[in-house]
Amino acid sequence: MLNLTHTELTIRAEKWLINSVGCNFAFRELGSFSSEIPDAIGWREGWVSHLVECKTSRSDFLSDNKKWHRRNPDMGMGRYRYMMCPKDMIKPEEVPEGWGLLYVLPKTIRKVKKAETQKNNHKAEMTLLVSALRRVHLRGDLGKIYDYGTLAEAVNA
Repeated sequence: MLNLTHTELTIRAEKWLINSVGCNFAFRELGSFSSEIPDAIGWREGWVSHLVECKTSRSDFLSDNKKWHRRNPDMGMGRYRYMMCPKDMIKPEEVPEGWGLLYVLPKTIRKVKKAETQKNNHKAEMTLLVSALRRVHLRGDLGKIYDYGTLAEAVNA
């Protein structure tokens, strides 16, 4: 079994959201005043959010259902939600209802189970986005969002 740290999995999840899902941007392990700290979350056109929960062990996966927003799925982030883990650590039938499953392989990520649309907590997602922008502002970098030349270069990179 592939042995990756949680941070390594979240980096892979963030890249997967951008490169495979087509998210315009994604965050990983970004906390806010919201009750949920997503391992990785991204948005694509139409404000469709995709959440990835990264699991490095069976015990981590089994304890996940104790989280408040797992017991109340309508309060969770992500219109589409995925569990990501090393191959075969979690079986497709074990993921929560509506969730997808991603296996991390040495050079790729394989979608084992497709996620279904779920009701997501827009307020929590907006809180996360505002928190991210506030951090940019506090660091004095907010003016950079008006630099369209840099934006065009970043999008085409």
